[in-house]
Amino acid sequence: MARRIMTSDVRDLLTCFAAAIELDQVRVDALPARKFHHLYSGSLWRMWRRDHLEYVNLLLSTVDAIPPAILDKLTWIATNYEPEIVGEAAIDLFGGVAGGTYPREDVATAAVFFEWLIEHLTDKCDGQPIGEDAAAFMMRWLPVTDPLRIAQDPECGYGLPSGCVN
Repeated sequence: MARRIMTSDVRDLLTCFAAAIELDQVRVDALPARKFHHLYSGSLWRMWRRDHLEYVNLLLSTVDAIPPAILDKLTWIATNYEPEIVGEAAIDLFGGVAGGTYPREDVATAAVFFEWLIEHLTDKCDGQPIGEDAAAFMMRWLPVTDPLRIAQDPECGYGLPSGCVN
């Protein structure tokens, strides 16, 4: 039986995600101008990263209030869904909040964010057991390189840093 995901595991996930976003901005800032598509808007993408970071920091401030029932569901999700599937849903939800599709006040706590994520996943497909290490699988939900998939946008043009696997 898998060890239940703890609030400290969720905090680690969100902290690593924030660090990946910050590192992504540092990497992009170091690129020469010729690497960017002529339509690239540095200020737009800087704001996109900032909005995500503000939201992640809001969630971090509420992690300790995640109820045990949600942690149990996250444990089940982590051990029954491929990390890529969960990650796709999480990135979409983060983007929806950062971009204003979902009002931030409706998803203002980590508990509500992860409830929405769980509902979104369980509505889409049935999970199948993939392993026991829930915390390790959860840490694979969010990418460390190009965490917001900005490099994949056709109007960016700079691509992933050399040697990076996302």
